[in-house]
Amino acid sequence: MAVRADVDMLERAREAADGRRWGEAYEILSRVDQGMALGPEDLELLSTAAFLTGHRDVSRQASLRAYQIWVNSGENRKAARGAVRLGLDKLDTAEIAQASGCLPASLSSCSAWVAQASALLDDKEDCVERGYLLVPLAFEHLVGRGGLEALEESVGVAEQAVEIGRRFDDRELIALAGMILGRALIRSGREHHGMSVLEDSVSIAREGEVSAPVSGMILAAAVKAAEEQWDLLRFDRFVRALAGWCGRQQGMVQFRARSLAHEATLNRFHGRWSAALNLAEEATNPVIGSLDQSALAEALYEQGEIFRRRGDLGAAEDAFRRAGQMGCDPQPGLAFLRFVVGDTDTAAASIARALAEASTPLERVELLAAQTEILISIRDLDGAVGAVQELEAIASTHDSPFLDATARQAKGELLLAEGEAVSALEHLREASRVWRQFDLPYEQGQARALAARCCRMLGDEDTMVLEAETAVRIFAELGAGRDLMDAQEVIGKSVETHGLTSRELEVLRLVTRGLTNKAIAEELVVSVRTVDSHVSNLFTKLGVTNRAAATDYAHRHDLT
Repeated sequence: MAVRADVDMLERAREAADGRRWGEAYEILSRVDQGMALGPEDLELLSTAAFLTGHRDVSRQASLRAYQIWVNSGENRKAARGAVRLGLDKLDTAEIAQASGCLPASLSSCSAWVAQASALLDDKEDCVERGYLLVPLAFEHLVGRGGLEALEESVGVAEQAVEIGRRFDDRELIALAGMILGRALIRSGREHHGMSVLEDSVSIAREGEVSAPVSGMILAAAVKAAEEQWDLLRFDRFVRALAGWCGRQQGMVQFRARSLAHEATLNRFHGRWSAALNLAEEATNPVIGSLDQSALAEALYEQGEIFRRRGDLGAAEDAFRRAGQMGCDPQPGLAFLRFVVGDTDTAAASIARALAEASTPLERVELLAAQTEILISIRDLDGAVGAVQELEAIASTHDSPFLDATARQAKGELLLAEGEAVSALEHLREASRVWRQFDLPYEQGQARALAARCCRMLGDEDTMVLEAETAVRIFAELGAGRDLMDAQEVIGKSVETHGLTSRELEVLRLVTRGLTNKAIAEELVVSVRTVDSHVSNLFTKLGVTNRAAATDYAHRHDLT
C-alpha cells in the first residue's frame, strides 16, 4: 500500500509541475524521495522544482543522482545532456542571464563537466547532444577577456549549436544557444541582428516550449540586453514578459528578484515612483533577494534614486550605501546626492572615477549626462564640452532615440550655459518630444524647465510661463520636491515654504487630498509613525490644529 501511495504522490507531483505549481511539486517530490528510489526523470523534475524554489543544493544533488543512473544504465546521450546541465549550473543563472564576467573557477568546473559529457558520446554519432555541448563553450567565449576575437568565436560556436537544434527540431537548444548568439552579436556591434535573434529566443520561451529554468534565463538575458542597449521599447516589452512569466510560476523564487528589480526600473522610468519603491522593497526580501545578489543591489539602487528625487536624502544615502556594499557602483545617483547638498567637488570626482572604470561606451551614457550637469554647475564649461561631445559621438553610432535625446538635452543645457538660448531651445524641444513619446515624465520635466530658462533669456515671457508651468505640474505629480522648486523659481512663483521641509510639503499636499496618515504612509513607503511626526510638525509650523485648517492654509498660501 505504501508503494501505491508513493506512486499516486508522484503522479500528483508531475501534475503540479505541469501546472507550474513548483512549491507543491517540490514538497511532494521531496517527501516521496525519502521513501522510494526516484527514477532519473523524476529526479530531474525534483532538480527543476528545487532550483526554482530556491533549494540549490537539493537541485544539484538530484541532477547528479540522475546523471549517475543514466551512466550506470548505459544511457549515454541522456547522461551527456545531464552533464551539460550540471556544468551550466556551476556558472549560476545570474551569470548566464547577464552574460557578464564569471569566476574562472566556475568556468573550469563547467568545462570539466562538458568534457565528461563529450567522452560519453560516440565520436561518429550525429545527435542533438552535440549541440548542447557547444552551449557552455559559446558562453565561455562570450564572457572571456579575448575582446572582439573571442566574441566572434562565441558567435560561430553558438550558430553551430542553433543549426544543430534546428536540424533535430530541438526548441530548447535553439532558444538557449540563440540567447548566447544574440548577446554575442550585440556585443560585437551587430545590435539589430542580435536583438532579432534574442526576440526569437524570447518567443520560444514565452510559448512554453522549453524548461522553466531555461525560460527564465532567456527572458532575463533579453531584459538585460535591452537595458544595456538603451532600447526602451524592447526593455518595456521584455520586462513585462518576464514579470508575466514569473507570475505564472507558483511557488517560484528564482528569477523573482531580478524581475522585480527590472519592474522597479520600468516604473521609475514611467513616473510610477511609489509602485517602483514597492517593487524594489519586495526584491530586497531575503527569501528571494539572497538568490541573486546583483538583482538585490539593483533594487537598492532604484530605491536610492527615487528617495533622492523625492528629497528624502537620508533614505537615499542608506540605499546607495547598501547597493555599494552589494557590489553595485551607486553612480550617478550618489554623485547627484552629493551635488544636491552642495558638495560639488566630491560629486565631480565621483563621476570622473566612475567614468574611468566604465568599460563600454553605453556604460558611460548616464555618467556623461550627470557629469555635464555637475560641471556646468561649477562653471567648468570646457569639461562639460568634452562630456557632451562624447555623448553625441556615442549617440551617433547607435540607433536609439533615448541616446539621441540624452545627448540633445545635455547639449541644450550646455548651450544655455554658454548663452546660446536659440540653439539650446532647439535641442531641448527635440529631447522633450522623445521623452513624451516614451512616457518618461521626469526627463520631460527637466527638459521643459530648461526650455523655460531659454525663453526667459530670450524675453519670451508667455512661452516661458507655459514651459515652466508644465514642468511644475510634472514635478508636483511625481513628488520631485527640489526640481519642483527650481521650476517654480523660473516664473517667479512663490517658493515660500512657510518653514516646511520638502517632505513636510509633500505630506501636506497629500493631506489636502483627504488621505489618512496610513494612506500617506503607503503612498510614500514610510511608516505611519513617520507620517504622524511630519503631520504634527507641519501643524505646529503652520499654527493650525487639525487637517481641515491645514488644508485651508495650504490652499490660501498656494502650497498645493
